[in-house]
Amino acid sequence: MSGGTFRLALGELRSLVSLAVPLVIGLVVATALSLTDTIIVSPLGSVPLAAISVTSSVVVIFYAGIYGLLSVVGVEIAQAHGSGDGRRAAAAIRRGLRLGAFVGVGAALAMAALLPAMGLLGQPPDVLAVLPQYYLPFALLLVPFAMFIVLKQMFDSIDRPWLGVAFAGISVVVNVPLTVLLVHGWGPVPSLGLLGAGIASVVSEVVGFLAALAMWRVAASTRRLRVRARSHPLTTRGLAMTGAPLGVGYVAETAAFALAGLMMGWLGTAALAANQITNSIGSMLYMVPMGMASAVAIRVGQAEGGGMGDRLRPIAFAAMGAVSVWMLMVTVVLAFSGRAIADSLSDDPAVIAIAASLFVVMALMQVFDGLQSTAQGALRGLLDLQVPTAITMVSYWLLALPAAWLLAFPLGFGPPGLWMGFGLGLAVAAVLLPLRFLHITRARGV
Repeated sequence: MSGGTFRLALGELRSLVSLAVPLVIGLVVATALSLTDTIIVSPLGSVPLAAISVTSSVVVIFYAGIYGLLSVVGVEIAQAHGSGDGRRAAAAIRRGLRLGAFVGVGAALAMAALLPAMGLLGQPPDVLAVLPQYYLPFALLLVPFAMFIVLKQMFDSIDRPWLGVAFAGISVVVNVPLTVLLVHGWGPVPSLGLLGAGIASVVSEVVGFLAALAMWRVAASTRRLRVRARSHPLTTRGLAMTGAPLGVGYVAETAAFALAGLMMGWLGTAALAANQITNSIGSMLYMVPMGMASAVAIRVGQAEGGGMGDRLRPIAFAAMGAVSVWMLMVTVVLAFSGRAIADSLSDDPAVIAIAASLFVVMALMQVFDGLQSTAQGALRGLLDLQVPTAITMVSYWLLALPAAWLLAFPLGFGPPGLWMGFGLGLAVAAVLLPLRFLHITRARGV
């Protein structure tokens, strides 16, 4: 990086952070739904906690696919916002909502259809007995989730990200007391246990989506985003075709992690419960690079739409540097505090011991994970999707998964070995994705 590029990157850092902070908070708030379920359900024992882990391993694949496919809506809006094209932004929102409804329903049906496969994947029988109570409500939740993603992308891309935070916060405000009420019961309300947690999550997601929809439909500040644009060339099918490679890439990455999570079931209920604890905390900490990835995609998209090619590299370098510093701090925290965190979330000695070892391995993966995520965001802002998808497929499916299986089972490292194998895939992606961004910008003479 030249001295001039470094100075420009420092200048871009402030605007990136100002956008990333609300995006991170919004992601943390959204992830809090899973974390609160884990905390509230954990007193019921390791079996319900393991059922949440299995559900999370599956639903996260659909979350990733939906988010990846619909991320193109945010890039379209960001580029339109950068160029001042209001009709293009309005068209992207309307087509995006239509696409979100279609994708959400399809994902819900697909997830429900996969429930019988959990037995074929070797999950413990006691976990399979209670799994539908939590799994099926989360399949239904995918419909409002997909449509909410479109509206949140709208708020983020027009530089009003705190609105997305507010509506995600509404979901959490509804979810926490409703989960406590339905899980444990009170007065005339019976204790529904795991089923209650699933129902509460669906209701809270619907409430958050309806609140965001009402804002878009009636607020004076979003009037320009509601204009009819039937003659605009952007189509729902066009959005889907553009976003499909990114959706496939996100699914490939997340499905690889999810498959490793399901492999935990081969190692017993304690391993599944420990994996859920580790993932709940790790997911919260990972929200910073995820938020920064979304921020860099928006800023790169705005710069691209506005014809400001000289800003592309400084934006990406600023984001990668900030994320690397954060992930180094996370590494230290997880390496030295993992056992204490596990001890606070479980009273099962076996679960605590496994979770503590998983936290150490997770700590060692953090910088690689942050870099590959941020580089993906920068490439997304340029709508460069096919090659990053290929890099993801190779990194996770041809390298990470085989290494994870080899380390966990034949070589006998157990649960930590599953995540050690993923360190290899993350390292490869953390090198190849930034190189791809440098190649594209160099080809443009930036």
